[in-house]
Amino acid sequence: MGENIKGRLYDIQGFSVHDGPGIRTTVYLKGCPLRCLWCHSPESVFFDYELSCFDMRCVGTKDCGLCIPSCPSGALSPGEPEAAPVVGEGRDGSPPTLTRIRIDRKKCSSCLACTAVCPTKTLAPSGYEHTVEEVVERVSRDRPFFAEDGGATISGGEPMEQFDFTRALARRFKESGISVCLDTTGYAPGAHYNDILPWIDLFLYDLKHMDSDRHKRLTGVPNEPIHENAVRIAKNGGKFQIRVPVIPKLNDSPENLKAVAEFCLRLGESVVDLQLLPYHKLGATKYTRIGKTYPLRNIEPPPDEVMQEHLHFMLSRGLPAHIH
Repeated sequence: MGENIKGRLYDIQGFSVHDGPGIRTTVYLKGCPLRCLWCHSPESVFFDYELSCFDMRCVGTKDCGLCIPSCPSGALSPGEPEAAPVVGEGRDGSPPTLTRIRIDRKKCSSCLACTAVCPTKTLAPSGYEHTVEEVVERVSRDRPFFAEDGGATISGGEPMEQFDFTRALARRFKESGISVCLDTTGYAPGAHYNDILPWIDLFLYDLKHMDSDRHKRLTGVPNEPIHENAVRIAKNGGKFQIRVPVIPKLNDSPENLKAVAEFCLRLGESVVDLQLLPYHKLGATKYTRIGKTYPLRNIEPPPDEVMQEHLHFMLSRGLPAHIH
């Protein structure tokens, strides 16, 4: 039965107002074929579990340290003492210190044994599994907030990487009377989009760069399948909220934005919304949690006046655009 299919998630977020129309509950799945340099959810990229470390939760190895002997790889040890985030003084009158846990990522095998003994959830797996029915039950609790235009959004990662689960989940949502958005990169087999189309009210669809070679350098994959799937979905009656991440020096050239506009016009009335998404660094701290380095540390968000110029251009082409 589809209800018993398990999916690997990394979060379910209620009261979301950025993942489709109205108030929605977003289901985030793990696994993505793209490697976007600006990805703000690095914990979503790999299907396998990774070890996340939330430093500020750690009470210190002096008062705990249970994780150290639990690690079969010897990847955990006390870090350098630091000032403790508490009010008061030590016994000798000096400021209190705290020795948090240190992870040697080269030794860590992601066995996650340490997460089972960590009482504060400083160390936690970057994901968990749920059945379709469990997710539907959780999302259904938020029905009072959905009103007429809200509902559920299936996101990622790339949810089409877990296609059987995503299709079963979308079908169950629709059968339960819950509107469904699918937040997708478009990089998946075309047959999968044909199969899932009857259960999707709106596709949240990224156009990251219109030049395929440039797209591959920025995301790791070419864009031809993405564009072909968009045309396929439009011809079969699907509706789009097109999303354009605006990354200074990477995809914000007039030539690229003109190509975006032309492609959206080609999709016609299937494009009901076009969002310009100014680059931000809000996901940078997530990289530290999983032991990775954020690749765009030297890129700054675009100025408001530049975003307004991009918006004016899209509106001048007759597109239903706004800055999100």
